[in-house]
Amino acid sequence: MATVALTLENFEQTILDGGTVFIDFWAGWCGPCLQFAPNYDAASEANPDLTFAKVDTEDQQQLAAAMNITSIPTIMAFKDGIGVFSQAGALPRPMLDELITQVRALDMDRVRADLARQEAEQAVASSQVSEG
Repeated sequence: MATVALTLENFEQTILDGGTVFIDFWAGWCGPCLQFAPNYDAASEANPDLTFAKVDTEDQQQLAAAMNITSIPTIMAFKDGIGVFSQAGALPRPMLDELITQVRALDMDRVRADLARQEAEQAVASSQVSEG
């Protein structure tokens, strides 16, 4: 499956509808980005059941800023609309394959439960701060 070009207009819908989505934030002038591109494209071809997308940070500066991209390439992964991975730097193909395996194996019920627990803890902590 070919990679999908993401823009501010289709980003949210792709994340929410895509099941498991990997995103490569890159730019045409970035040497490491260009070196990583064949690995990313090969992973996309090898995993047609997943969505592999790219964000050209030069063309989509507002989107890159909204996602707090400060270094490229940056790889992000979303599963069931939840961000589960973000790391700057080009991954060698074996590490990219391992990342894909790990994201596939995530128990999203457990991830959602962990997120709910963290949000509850933060709510308690912020209410204690405002009371103090």
